[in-house]
Amino acid sequence: MAQVQLTVSMDADLKRLFDLRCAEYGMSANAAFNDLAEGWAKRIYIPLYIGKETDLTDYNLFHRLRADADRGETPELTMEEIVDEIYKCRAERTAEGQRHS
Repeated sequence: MAQVQLTVSMDADLKRLFDLRCAEYGMSANAAFNDLAEGWAKRIYIPLYIGKETDLTDYNLFHRLRADADRGETPELTMEEIVDEIYKCRAERTAEGQRHS
């Protein structure tokens, strides 16, 4: 079967996240779009599971902090300090979750 190209424009962060999600399931973005197109064109259904929207807060924060580190705008931390920060964040998240319950 002859192949053709399809160009899709999307936000760069969305594309990066989409590639990560596809990789988690062992497929490429190209394969995912092919599955979508085939499901719709041949069987008239959209072969997607629609679930809860992912909270991108942590994802975006990670990339922002990573960019700051790449520019040298963050303090050097020891592994112990990093672990302490993780525990503090988890405790804050747990406390916040209990306030909203």
